[in-house]
Order: sequence, then structure tokens, then C-alpha cells
Amino acid sequence: MAKISVFDINNQQVSERELAEDVFNVDVKGHLIHDMVRYQLAKRRQGTACTKGRSEVAGGGKKPYRQKGTGNARQGTVSAPNHVGGGTVFGPKPRNYAFKLNRKVKKAALKCALSARFKENKLTVVNELSFAEAGTKAFTELLGRFALSNVLVVVDGVNTNVELSARNIKGVKVLRAEGANVYDIMKHQNLVLTEGAVSHLEGALQR
Repeated sequence: MAKISVFDINNQQVSERELAEDVFNVDVKGHLIHDMVRYQLAKRRQGTACTKGRSEVAGGGKKPYRQKGTGNARQGTVSAPNHVGGGTVFGPKPRNYAFKLNRKVKKAALKCALSARFKENKLTVVNELSFAEAGTKAFTELLGRFALSNVLVVVDGVNTNVELSARNIKGVKVLRAEGANVYDIMKHQNLVLTEGAVSHLEGALQR
């Protein structure tokens, strides 16, 4: 099995942990990661853009002027697209951008993302991560000890002080283990997991 060192918050190695081969050391398939990122971004799109067609704009019921004799081109309605204030041709309408992705593909993509960070030596495991009180300074010092930037931190369960401490630091995001996802893992260059988060991910992805 793949092995990784486990550190405390002072960057001192406290133990070594075996990682599940079928979660953290699988073949990295870029097309699965790509499909999953597309899926997540599509799900986030609101799709609320809306324009009015010629039948939906106000007015236009009366012919603006007579058919012949004015010297102008013939016009049937002021709601036509060629008039200012008229309808829009082929404009956007509310739609859902989401598409279907199989559950097996989603799990495989998350395994690939985790394995990519492990193989790049961009994965750090800490035994626990907790602060007595929320404070940006304490979290910044923690990152400094590990020489990390642009990092995604995944914790096990509710960890309010850690979440509050990191929210004002640029390039840093804290997620709970159940919310770990491919897009955020690939968006950040480094990944930090607590031992509890590792156990949670292994349990969820090995089912």
C-alpha cells in the first residue's frame, strides 16, 4: 500500500500511515477529471438569462403606417426585431445547463484527483487540526510552517474555528470531508487532509 508521513500542526512527523491503493494511488485519467469539472461547473450555472421575442414585447398590434405611398419600407409591426425596442432573434431563454454523469464516473474522478495530488507530492496529512479560537494569524503561521500556499484543507466533521480562521486568506479553502470534490482539489495546488478526513474518504470511495 502507498505510505505517507503524518505530521502535527508544528510540522513534526508523528507517524506514518498507509493509504488505500484504490483511492490514493490509482491511474490518473485526465478525461475523467475533465468530465467531472465540466459537470460541477455546469451544475453551478444559473441559466436565468432571458430575452423577449417579437411576440412578447409590449405593443406591436397596430401597423405603424400604411403599406404604400410613404416612401419607406413596408412595416407590419414595431415589435419586429429590426425596430428599436422590438423582440430579440434567437435570444437566450431560461435553461438548465446540468447534464448526467454516472455515479461510478464521479467516484473514479475523485480518486484520480486525490491520486494526482499524492503522486505529485502535493498531499499533506496532519493528525488533527484544531484551534482554541478562530484567528487568521494562527492559520497563516500554520501554512508558513508547512511552506504551503494555494491550498485546499479537508477536515473531518464540523471544525468551525478552522473554517473561520481560513476564510480571509487568499488562495485557501477549507472543506469538510463529505464536501471534498474534484474541482476544488484541482483548483488548488496543494491538498491538506486530516487523518479523519483520509479515513472518511477511504470509507466513502471504497464502497
